[in-house]
Amino acid sequence: MRVLVDYDACEANGVCAGLAPEVFELDADDTLHVADDPPQETIERVRRAVRSCPKLALSLHEVD
Repeated sequence: MRVLVDYDACEANGVCAGLAPEVFELDADDTLHVADDPPQETIERVRRAVRSCPKLALSLHEVD
């Protein structure tokens, strides 16, 4: 599973980082960084973080 970020829509409000901090991180410049392959045990929290994004800037995609 891969998380994609629409950086034009992202406001770096940190909802995702609050829900899954091991996957989403905001740096000092409020730029969102996402782990390449979220650990399997975090998938449900990642899904919740994606659904909770107020700007709908996150999406999940299956990787082969």
